[in-house]
Amino acid sequence: MSISVKVSSFIEKASWIRKMFEEGAMLRKIHGEENVFDFTLGNPCVEPPEAFREELLKLATNPIPGMHRYMNNAGYEETRAAVADVVSEKSPQQLTASHVVMTCGAGAALNVVLKTVLNPGDEVIVLAPFFVEYRFYIDNHGGTTREVQTLPDSFQLDLPAIEKAITEKTAAIIINSPNNPTGVIYPAEDLQRLGQLLARKEKELDRQIFLISDEPYARILYDDQQVPGIFHHVKNAVIVTSHSKDLALPGERIGYLAVNPAMDNLNVFIEGAVFCNRVLGFVNAPALVQRLVTPLQRESVDIKEYQAKRDLLYDNLTAMGFKMVKPGGAFYLFPRSPLPDDVEFVRLAQKHNILLVPGSGFGAPGFFRIAYCIDTAVIHRSLPAWEKLAQEVGL
Repeated sequence: MSISVKVSSFIEKASWIRKMFEEGAMLRKIHGEENVFDFTLGNPCVEPPEAFREELLKLATNPIPGMHRYMNNAGYEETRAAVADVVSEKSPQQLTASHVVMTCGAGAALNVVLKTVLNPGDEVIVLAPFFVEYRFYIDNHGGTTREVQTLPDSFQLDLPAIEKAITEKTAAIIINSPNNPTGVIYPAEDLQRLGQLLARKEKELDRQIFLISDEPYARILYDDQQVPGIFHHVKNAVIVTSHSKDLALPGERIGYLAVNPAMDNLNVFIEGAVFCNRVLGFVNAPALVQRLVTPLQRESVDIKEYQAKRDLLYDNLTAMGFKMVKPGGAFYLFPRSPLPDDVEFVRLAQKHNILLVPGSGFGAPGFFRIAYCIDTAVIHRSLPAWEKLAQEVGL
């Protein structure tokens, strides 16, 4: 065998989005691009804000001497300070540059944190439905994933289930709000109760339990909702995020981790994170893009455009009979499958040239994900196909 058995099995488990992408390519050849409705990838179709282009032009025409050289592995001081100022607005304590490590996107930030805190055999709790890569990131660093389902009718935190899942091996819990794939936002009161639970368990087990808050969608919010500042509620918390969604820069791989200044063993954690950023091979976040995002920490893409897409799909699909929680953020819908087998339903949708991802791929069988970060015209063209699909499954 040319690759390891483990990697081969992981590829199979993570293959749904890849499979649907390949199916989509085949359908486009048969039916034409305009007749295939691909809702599989969370790849923003919007362009970065104008301020990004202005900064890019400034750097291109007036380059800073030495701007492409090596730097501190944590990133540029001025970039980290800019991040710290913004994160501090939702924190009970002021962050400084020393509390921030710039990373190659949120994926790198997650891997850096997990490598920093995990010992072989440690457990990390993830809340289903969840971003499928969590499993593989945890395995990268010798950890074991412990899945806990959220509440079935709301996808909100099931605190008794979380408490039951915490053992002497629990090193961390990952939360993702707004959530991929549901778009659900966890309210402050639940995060407060979670923080109290973790603090109590830390005393009982005599070990530090890290709360990793994965927040790449934290600015993609609707209906005047807000994402509560996690540092208000959990002491040993780390934010991991990226500018892939809020600035529409997924291909630039720029993000960061930010640490609660109140964290136990704070300096040891930060020293470990900077070290892991280097030895994992990231070394440092891309120099040019760090310069670009430094003055853009309060900029964002036009959220109204995403909300219009959400409302268009949500209103039409619920009118057809599809059942789902209305998302408060991100750019996904996660309806219940009209068929008991979500994989069978996704296959049936392909007959109507609609490409979806089954909930099984997110640890939540019986649902399916719709990524609506696509052109609005595609959504409009898809509605007759959705109607035919709804009729076929008896909605």
